[in-house]
Amino acid sequence: MAQGSDSNDASFTRSPSPSSRQDSSDDVKKVMRREKNRIAAQKSRMRQTQKADSLHLESENLEKENAALRKEVKQLREEAKYLSSVLSSHEPLCSVLGSQSTDVLYSPHHGAFHQPHVTSRYQH
Repeated sequence: MAQGSDSNDASFTRSPSPSSRQDSSDDVKKVMRREKNRIAAQKSRMRQTQKADSLHLESENLEKENAALRKEVKQLREEAKYLSSVLSSHEPLCSVLGSQSTDVLYSPHHGAFHQPHVTSRYQH
């Protein structure tokens, strides 16, 4: 009987059934799909990091530009204030402005020039 049992064992050593080959093929496909997914996720994370770095640099540059523009605005306001004071100190001394109404007045409150309705223009 020992020989009969050996012949039964030999039947199990045959090539794998089609179903187990399919399982093996599915496993390979799963591994390949996971690898592709891993690579895609890695690329996505790299793009996110690059985008964040780019936005950070842009933010820093905009902050520097904003600071420079604020400084320029401050300087221009100081210059306008100075020029307004020069004009104010000149008005009482100006013979043209003393005898006639001014052609163009700077209004620091409005931040613009105002031209009254005067028919003649004087230059000095």
